[in-house]
Amino acid sequence: MNRIIIGQHYPVDSPVHQLDPRLKLLGIIFFVTALLFVTHFIGFGLAALGILSVVKLARIPLRFLLRGLRMILFILLFAAAINIFLTPGERVLFAFGFIQITTEGIERAAFMMVRLVLLVAGSSLLTLTTSPIQLTDGIEALLKPLRLPAHDIAIMMTIALRMIPTLAEETDKIMKAQKARGADFETGSLIQRAKSLLPILIPLFVSAFKRADELATAMEARCYQGGEGRTKMKPLRFTRADYFAGAVLLFFCAALVATRIIL
Repeated sequence: MNRIIIGQHYPVDSPVHQLDPRLKLLGIIFFVTALLFVTHFIGFGLAALGILSVVKLARIPLRFLLRGLRMILFILLFAAAINIFLTPGERVLFAFGFIQITTEGIERAAFMMVRLVLLVAGSSLLTLTTSPIQLTDGIEALLKPLRLPAHDIAIMMTIALRMIPTLAEETDKIMKAQKARGADFETGSLIQRAKSLLPILIPLFVSAFKRADELATAMEARCYQGGEGRTKMKPLRFTRADYFAGAVLLFFCAALVATRIIL
């Protein structure tokens, strides 16, 4: 559970937790968009400084956030290998057949790894500082002007995010149970390792469908009818803190985009 941070909520009383969920959703969209415009490591340093500031204000332990980044370690290594071995360049450091390692490839690999880490860390702050109910209300409020089934889409997205750590915990339990019965997931060829995952995938799929069926039954037993005629116990309203945070966010995203223009 400690390795999965996307979908988890870290309940503490902080200024970031008290912000309007609509602002945090728009903030993540603006941050991710601005980060894609960054083309220099100075811009990444500015983005990292912003994330650390939010983590400090949200009172989230930095170790907790860093532990959660372990789940993307394989993706980072794969992206780094692709960029190192397949990026052409003039300054060749090592060559063997069609494989070449260039300075440009190493720089591009480091660039992609830093960008992925910042994207995951920044996006994870949304669920860490926003409860599932607030997240559902925020998504629904933002989708309403688009004349879409806002409530249905919001509840599906929220349930999907919430199920990520639940399925991760279920996978860990199944793996421990299979290891106790003598299963080996760490030795053998790649094909043998893939075959050894079948005793994990089948129970995991069965458990996922069972949980979905139980959730649907529980919602029907509580007379859930979607968003039709639904009222809010705590209607969303922007406060002065939200407007101030929104202004800071816009300035921060503009600064990230400006690094591309200036540098």
